[in-house]
Amino acid sequence: MNTVRYYHRSGLLDEPGRTSNGYKQYGARHLVRLLQVRRLRDLGVPLAQIETVGFGGGPPTAALLAIEADLTVNIERLQRTRAEIRATLDGSSAIDVPSGFEDVASRLSDPDRSLLLVYSRLYNESAMTDVKRMIESEPEPDGASAAFDTLHADADDATRQLVAETLAPKLAQHLVDYPWVMEPVEHISKGQRVTREAVTEALRELYNVAQLDVLGRASAIAQERLNVGQRSATHTA
Repeated sequence: MNTVRYYHRSGLLDEPGRTSNGYKQYGARHLVRLLQVRRLRDLGVPLAQIETVGFGGGPPTAALLAIEADLTVNIERLQRTRAEIRATLDGSSAIDVPSGFEDVASRLSDPDRSLLLVYSRLYNESAMTDVKRMIESEPEPDGASAAFDTLHADADDATRQLVAETLAPKLAQHLVDYPWVMEPVEHISKGQRVTREAVTEALRELYNVAQLDVLGRASAIAQERLNVGQRSATHTA
């Protein structure tokens, strides 16, 4: 009854007349109208648009066409989701990496996979496409990555420096191929502060102190190599 009262208040259902004892006297037309309203609700038409849809049996209105378009998008999304779930169950896909990275998941350590999931929430599609290209460009198996992945938190300074120097050429090449990495403003989907804090926190949670130290050293070495190369190019020119 509360629903019927709401339909009365919203103008979707006319108020019936009353009998001598004060009871509302609903007729067949009220029942038909009520069933029509419920039919449209079942189809997903918002109450605010039901009146614009009408009940004349004519061609679809803009409201129905909009709902049909939304259903098409939702069906496509559900089909993609179902396909990913099926691939995961079959063992040919992974759920701990962003969509589209399934075919390179085997190259990544568990922390790398987790970091990718964080990246997928912070960077736009173009940036994530470049990140995948970076992964694909690396040889498999990659000794430098393996040395980093297995680095213990208590690794000594010499070991850290050696791993950093091994990683540096790869990082330098990435900086050459994807210069936006140094200034990613145009590729972030969140604010700069939010992105910076989220990435920093993720790195601290996912990698040990020695690995974080190596990342800092490798980045510095890679940047210095680029600077040397740029100075040499300037002098040559």
